[in-house]
Amino acid sequence: MISRRAKSIQPSATLSISSKAKELARQGKPVINMGVGEPDFVTPRHIIDAAVKALNEGKTFYTPARGIPELVSAIVDWAKRERGIDVKDENVIVTPGAKYAIFEAIMATVEENDEVILLDPSWVSYEPCVQMVSGKVVWVPHSEGFEDAPLEDYVSSKTKMIIINSPSNPLGVVYPKNFLKKVRDIAVDHDVLVLSDEIYDKIVFEGEFVSPVSFDDMQERTIMINGFSKTYAMTGWRLGFAIASEEITKHMLRIQSHSVSHPTSFVQYAGVAALKGSQKCVEEMVAEFRVRRDMLMRGLDEIGLRYAPPKGAFYMFVDVGRDSMEFCKELLEREYVAATPGSAFGKAFNTWIRLSYATSRQNIEEAIRRLARFIEA
Repeated sequence: MISRRAKSIQPSATLSISSKAKELARQGKPVINMGVGEPDFVTPRHIIDAAVKALNEGKTFYTPARGIPELVSAIVDWAKRERGIDVKDENVIVTPGAKYAIFEAIMATVEENDEVILLDPSWVSYEPCVQMVSGKVVWVPHSEGFEDAPLEDYVSSKTKMIIINSPSNPLGVVYPKNFLKKVRDIAVDHDVLVLSDEIYDKIVFEGEFVSPVSFDDMQERTIMINGFSKTYAMTGWRLGFAIASEEITKHMLRIQSHSVSHPTSFVQYAGVAALKGSQKCVEEMVAEFRVRRDMLMRGLDEIGLRYAPPKGAFYMFVDVGRDSMEFCKELLEREYVAATPGSAFGKAFNTWIRLSYATSRQNIEEAIRRLARFIEA
């Protein structure tokens, strides 16, 4: 009764660890959840107020599938301001979360047996999205230091897309301009698309965020994904967007109109407030993330664990030297610290774990103590 497509998709390791952690917390255990990538801040007040205002004004009906004109216009302005590119409304689609924008983009462009290049490790949901359209994932290992990868050795006549996520989940790496220039050269030379997941673009501590769309000849072949979950602490609101060629967004729009129709009406008005309002809230959150990152780095250094260079996002990818799934299960059961196994993110990092520092300083301090005790035991 179940399709092969559905059977091929594995449950999210991130959510499975989180579910177990929540169950232990309900039992009264002192759980510290460092497994899920969700800011622990409350959505800024002016954004909440905009949604409440929209509700009170009766803005609870269907909206255009592309998104309300006010938000589409705000995204067009954002693209000019933040990326230096001129786009039209027809290049934009507003989606119920950036994850759905990624799914739509892959659904609209990838054919059966097309190859999609992923850097190993990568976010857990890229591969299932490719599998759902019967595409083939090609995993490319990072070079030492995680800021480069030999993409050129893995491109073939079947390559349709390269997926880039900078800053990276799970690595926390901010890819340097020279690597992204290589991505551009490969994309142009081999006529392939680049899906650029830029959901963490504002959470950068070192280096400079660079979008592939900033390079010559890349605006038409880049599908730029972004959203509100990480930057504005709006994970539960489910609001994202994509900017791409008119042809691609037209077909994404067809998929959206026949599936979810459009994002929630009043949530879109909150998105307008987020983009047009003061960005001080973002600066304050990023400053706090930096403090937390530094705390976790010091703790891991004292324990003697190595990790990828955490220059952005809010993750530390850490080598624990043993099977990651077993490590995470035991760490949760014995010390009540939830982490995500590295095996969830690719092929070559079965001895690594991801720690999210989107939690309080107090929790980070305690988690470091528990982690040290667990490793020494």
